[in-house]
Amino acid sequence: MGSQALDHEEGKRVSRRTLVFGSLTLAGVVAACGGEESSTSGASTTAAAGADPAVLLTEATTCTLSPTTTQGPYYFDADKVRGDIRENRQGMRLDLALKVVDSEGCGPLKDVVVEIWHCDAAGLYSGAESQSTGGGGEGMPSGAPPAGLAPPSGGRPGGGGPPGGGGAGNVADLVPTDDKRYLRGAQVTDAQGLVRFTTVWPGWYRGRTVHVHAMVHLANTKALTTQLMFDEALNDEVFTTAPYATHTGRDTTNGDDTIYNDSMLLTVQQAGDSYLAAKVLAVDADKDGA
Repeated sequence: MGSQALDHEEGKRVSRRTLVFGSLTLAGVVAACGGEESSTSGASTTAAAGADPAVLLTEATTCTLSPTTTQGPYYFDADKVRGDIRENRQGMRLDLALKVVDSEGCGPLKDVVVEIWHCDAAGLYSGAESQSTGGGGEGMPSGAPPAGLAPPSGGRPGGGGPPGGGGAGNVADLVPTDDKRYLRGAQVTDAQGLVRFTTVWPGWYRGRTVHVHAMVHLANTKALTTQLMFDEALNDEVFTTAPYATHTGRDTTNGDDTIYNDSMLLTVQQAGDSYLAAKVLAVDADKDGA
């Protein structure tokens, strides 16, 4: 798959606020799904280089509400509607497909805004490089929220929550302290409920396992705030390569993380010298808790 296919929204410099608060409509429930999405992940098979990550969703269907987590201390509206979010960040290429469905009828949701954001190979977040450095040494965020931000409420330490469709904890949106916006972006779902992003494999920082933040907006609400994780065997493999290999001392894996659960694992395949990843996000569209 060429960059043109992935980046069909690239260059569409429209504020996410316009998309979220505009007159967007949800697609109706058009099909029922059978079975549940597998919680396992791996690269036991290899896809062709340049393949569409959405191929991993062929049999990945779920009617189970996606788990809600804290948005974390580094979220803000980056105002970047785009498919390729890498900018100048170095790292292992990762082509990511997310499918948004109604958790009750399992039909795809069209014209829904999906945002993702994550740290770079050194553990830094754009817009918050000064806050996300320190505590664990050069290039290692401490994991503590910036001054003035409330910690997550409820659930386990770290702000993980049970499966559900709404809350993102009591963490306030970050006021950016630099003008960088790498590894942040938003896309609008198509008729199949799909969005696609080109990014790099996330790095790590002290106190957290490797993860990608994802947020689904329905009209003017944050309908789902969640996190996406990777199989540890794949993390280990990627982190032997540059530029990850120079960032040593990782202290938290999936098994130690306070937010991780198996339902957050992405389905991943190797594709040449890059990776494909995919996940179904099931949202409580009518907000009835089911």
